[in-house]
Amino acid sequence: MKLAAAFALFSDLHAAVRVAFWPTLKDVYHNPALILHVSRTFMTHVWTAFSAPTDENGRPVKRALLPNATGTVLDLGAGFGHTIQYLNCSKVTKYVALEPNAQMHSHIRRTAECAGFRESDGSLVILSCGAEDTMQILEVLGGPHPVDTIISVLTLCSIPSLKGVVTSLVRDVLKPGGQLLFYEHVLSPRADVAWWQRFWTPLWSIFLDGCRLDCPTHLHIGNIKYVDDDGKELSIWDEGETWGKPGESEENLWWHQAGQFRKRVQ
Repeated sequence: MKLAAAFALFSDLHAAVRVAFWPTLKDVYHNPALILHVSRTFMTHVWTAFSAPTDENGRPVKRALLPNATGTVLDLGAGFGHTIQYLNCSKVTKYVALEPNAQMHSHIRRTAECAGFRESDGSLVILSCGAEDTMQILEVLGGPHPVDTIISVLTLCSIPSLKGVVTSLVRDVLKPGGQLLFYEHVLSPRADVAWWQRFWTPLWSIFLDGCRLDCPTHLHIGNIKYVDDDGKELSIWDEGETWGKPGESEENLWWHQAGQFRKRVQ
């Protein structure tokens, strides 16, 4: 792996600090309680500056993937609501934005309302809990298996205990026959790139609200199992596929995978 690629993280980190350090410091000065969530506040300012170019960077993949969403859609880590622009709104009856960072909720609300999703008629639900809070999600949405489509775009990298959280969401929240759509940066299959991803993750995650470069998210998703009535362990998926981002360098520290999986009707 070329050193330029291995150290590419520093240009992104420098840009993040340049746009977010002073605004974060100002926020903490005016509201000292934010010091308890300083990484989240920092990430809000980073996302304000870079969400649009980040969205643009993944647009070809998302244009092909996200219009497949149907019914009640749960958007994990909704951010500013960029996912909404890729949905076929005629096929989506309810948009549920899961976003623990409440500072982003006003952005979600504006974007959703422009697409016709409103809290007043129940077609828009904004949740401030984390993806690990399965019971709270089920309580708000009215019981087990309320979601037809789960979407995750550049979100699962920041979730602690990722394997267990994703398994719980698919098992308890997603309807049988429902689908999971994702576009994530993941652990590279190249040993040299993966080494650098693991090396930089502790530093990167401090500044970027827990974001990890070394999550094998696509593998965790593909390997989700359930136990049938005979005690056999089977794949929870009826079908699924993953693919890479066209034209992406194999040496990219943020190596991407997209995927579409459909849950088995048990």
